[in-house]
Formats: sequence, C-alpha cells, structure tokens
Amino acid sequence: MAVTLEHEYLIELVRNRPSLVPFLLTEMGIAVPAFDQTSLGNTDFTDCRPTEYRADSVVVMARSGETVNAVVLEIQRAPDEQKHWSWPVYLSTLRARTKCPVLLVVFCQDAATARNCAKAIDMGHPGWVLVPIVVGPEEVPQIIDTTQAAANSELITLSVIVHSTHASELRDKIVQTYVQAIAESPEDRPSYIELVLSSVPRSVAKKIYEELKMTVDHDYLKTFDFVREWVEVGKAEGEAEAILLIFERRDVSVPQEARERILACTDVATLRTWISRAITATTADELFD
Repeated sequence: MAVTLEHEYLIELVRNRPSLVPFLLTEMGIAVPAFDQTSLGNTDFTDCRPTEYRADSVVVMARSGETVNAVVLEIQRAPDEQKHWSWPVYLSTLRARTKCPVLLVVFCQDAATARNCAKAIDMGHPGWVLVPIVVGPEEVPQIIDTTQAAANSELITLSVIVHSTHASELRDKIVQTYVQAIAESPEDRPSYIELVLSSVPRSVAKKIYEELKMTVDHDYLKTFDFVREWVEVGKAEGEAEAILLIFERRDVSVPQEARERILACTDVATLRTWISRAITATTADELFD
C-alpha cells in the first residue's frame, strides 16, 4: 500500500470499508436508516460553472439496491471558514443526485478544530441551519477488545492513530490491542502497518515496530524507508555503546567531547572501524586518527 498523506488516513480506511462511517455515526447516537450495503459515491460536486467543489469522500448506504442515505465526509486539520460556503453545496448537490437524505460528517483529530467545525451554518432562509456532525478525538472509539479489533482492521487502525498522541495506560492498551489483532487477523485482512507507523508519534511507532517484529516478517517491515532508518540507527547506537564499553573495561578514559562524537556517529562502517581500534587504543583520540 502506498504511503498516504498524514491527514488522509481516514479516507484510506473508508475507501476499504465504507461501513466505518455509519458505524461512527451510530456510536455518536445519530440514527441511520437500515441498510444492507455501503459503497463509495462520487465526490465531485462541480457544476457547469468554473468553480470546483470536491469532497474528501462520499459514502452511500443502500437497502435492497435502493439508496437510503448518503454521507459527505470531510477531513479538517485546521479551521477553515471557507468551508461554511462549500459544505452546503456538497450536501445540496448530493441530495439532488441521490434523491435521499444526506449528512455532513467532519473528521478532526484535535479538539480545538472539532469545536470550530461544529459551529452552525445559518443559510439565511428561515429555519434552514446546517450543523455539521463532527467526529473529534472524543468520538472515536477506544478499542481494547482484540476480537473486535481483529474483525475490524479499519476501526482499530483509526483508534490507535487518533489515541496515540498522549501517553497513558489506555493508549498502551490500544497499541497492544492493535499488535495482537494483527497476529490474530486472517492473512487476507489489511493490517495498515505502514499507515499506522507513519501516522503515530515516532516514539509510539518504534514501540509498535518492536512488538511487530515478533509476529510480522521483518523483511516486510524493512521495505518501509523509515523502518530501515530505525534499524540502521539502532545498529549504530549498539556499536557506539560497544566502543564505550570496551574503553570502560580497559580503564581508558573517554573525555566528554569524544563520548559525544562516538554517540553521535550514525555510520555503522565507521563505528566498526573504531571498535577495532578501541581494542588496542590507549586513548580515545586514537579512534579518530
């Protein structure tokens, strides 16, 4: 799977499982009609005029082949007052196209943006006020049940990405649930490993990577550029620590400047040369000659 932009991970998840959207709506207590099928709809709302209107995603719910509801899904990383003009266009165009009720769902990963996007949009006509349905961090389920996670890869992926920002015992449980779900999920079910590792904070990504090495083919993990970088950095750190340990065992004094230079080096070949020299060197400076 190609790496997606950081703010588009939900679009990737919905593309593979459109039913994720009505699930989130139900979790928020918003009624949706009974349906037996979900699919992606046309996101292009451009009319004959030159102005272009394009939503991030559209999910269509159908029952017995008939469209019963449609949802415009928008991803907002920051407040944008211009959306108050384009969002109503999306809804009215989609309603005319599908001939069914429509909803606007705005996904925001931070609470401040969520509060801004939840503002009512007064259309000017009496009684016509559009209030966006906003899915913020508090609305995304915190998945810690492995069975549920293994059955719904997209939901646990969304949960671990959204709730990975702040360190907590709950975050650690969600991360562990994600790792366990990968081990228990069928091989043909998407794991979104690359999406998760590239979207969560670096410290969390490295923790997930270390856990995944136990259950996922390491050669596969190393196909990701950032994982290869971590592996090389890890090797360099180990070689640097080995040099310092050799000097310590041989009672060779290592000045702070030399210590910092050794620890800062990330070239494994250079570090291994220094290891060979450290075995016989009488001073730390002899490493660098």
